Amino acid sequence: MDPQYSLQEIIRCDLCETPVPPKHCELCHIHLCEACVGKHLSDESKNHYIVPFKLKGITLKCTKHSTEVCTELCTICNIPVCSLCVASSEHKYHRKEDILSLFETKRELMQKDLQDLEKSIYPRYQEAATNIPVQRADVNKRSQELTTALDKQGEALHKEIDTIIQGMKSEINDMDAQHIAVIDRQEEAINHTILEITLGILDLKRLLDTSDVCLVSEYTSRTEKFRSLPAQFQVTLPTFTPQEINREQIHQQIGSLSELAITLLLDEPRILTVIQTEYRGLYSVSCLSDSELWTCSVYDKILRLYNLQGELLRSVQTKSRNLTRDIAVVRSGDLVYTDPGDRSVNLVRGTQIQTLITLRAWRPRGLCSTSSGDLLVIMNSEDREQTKVVRYSGYTEKQRIQWDDQGKPLYLTGNIKYLSENRNLDICVSDYRAGAVVVVNAAGKLRFRYTGPPSTPRGSFRPFGITTDSQANILTSDNPHIHIIDQDGHFLRFINWDVQNPTGLCVDSKDNLFMAEFSTGKVKKIQYYK
Repeated sequence: MDPQYSLQEIIRCDLCETPVPPKHCELCHIHLCEACVGKHLSDESKNHYIVPFKLKGITLKCTKHSTEVCTELCTICNIPVCSLCVASSEHKYHRKEDILSLFETKRELMQKDLQDLEKSIYPRYQEAATNIPVQRADVNKRSQELTTALDKQGEALHKEIDTIIQGMKSEINDMDAQHIAVIDRQEEAINHTILEITLGILDLKRLLDTSDVCLVSEYTSRTEKFRSLPAQFQVTLPTFTPQEINREQIHQQIGSLSELAITLLLDEPRILTVIQTEYRGLYSVSCLSDSELWTCSVYDKILRLYNLQGELLRSVQTKSRNLTRDIAVVRSGDLVYTDPGDRSVNLVRGTQIQTLITLRAWRPRGLCSTSSGDLLVIMNSEDREQTKVVRYSGYTEKQRIQWDDQGKPLYLTGNIKYLSENRNLDICVSDYRAGAVVVVNAAGKLRFRYTGPPSTPRGSFRPFGITTDSQANILTSDNPHIHIIDQDGHFLRFINWDVQNPTGLCVDSKDNLFMAEFSTGKVKKIQYYK
């Protein structure tokens, strides 16, 4: 029942007593059922204006023609007008709209707007408002971390300077000791000679007083021996020449502080290009350049290179004719791919395919190239009981990341795992089964787990493809969204406009996002920064 009708007093047709009449005459102020509308209009002694019951009371008496009802709205003057007004010169050439139709249209629009505001827009702003204190706290935390790091570096430099100064003081003490030793030896020689001279003087005085010819005849002069002083030494005393303090060099020794970069995310990301590939089940994409990208499918043994116009530039069949799981362009510009079927990681160079790594009891899944030129590979054990990330330099294993500080697995078992190295050298893994993006630092120590924004129902987050951009933000696909989170795991926003089954992700040098769509076989180039 229409809420306008009271439960205590049912409205009836004023002509036949039919309950809940759907019509109303605005001029006669009576309620009418459908059957009585024609009967009422047949009374031509009066003017009538029939409206739906729910719209009764919305029409007004014309202020210029008191016997007329305003049935239209002059959109130029924005005032209700009656039929006489419409015919007048004042409104004759103005655009008019039927008041009832306009009212209904506006009510529908308001209902839609109310629903959008309550169900979609307001929650987004609420979530953004909730995130503000987190961002503010993160600024303070980050500032404290930077200050602590600077203090630590300052202490290290002070310690190093103190060590150097202390070493130079020790050198001065050693040189002083050497100098004093030489002076002591000279003093000893001079004192010894003085004693000899003194004894010689006493002997001469005794001889001069004697008349013993024999003693006098035996005298031999020793004066020439003492005429020259003992050998004198020359010392070049050490000097200290202070270096002019070079502020720039000191700054280089301390390190550098990167600039604050504030980049605005587009409220509505824009799709710049759509590339239709030949794939069914498009899985992974990797940028060779800003205008060319490699692609692969979970159902196809062919790796394909496309340009932005959708033209196929190259096709390469996997070496073993097995399906690949992931691809990545390395620093040399060559392509690498994982082959879980024969447990290998392979390099495509020109027309040749070279096997880089062959595993024994492990099967490779996702992989990525690092800023240092290393290769990161995430893999499952043959029995699917363990998962680990391994860093390779060429053919050599350099690092293994598998356990947290408590000895618990960092990653759950499962085949769907992809990874990317962030600008800050963090290793970011999308763990589909765990419902988390797991981020460790370069040493393999867990930094955080992202399980979706605060409003995400537990267990509904299933990250797939993953990539990072120049701002150290992390992007991960989670049908039907792409999440953008910052380097500390705070949710920033969704990309969900015109997104269908997103899988693989990569970004170009200008931070444009390339998104693979599993179901459509399309790659979409998306701008999400202003």
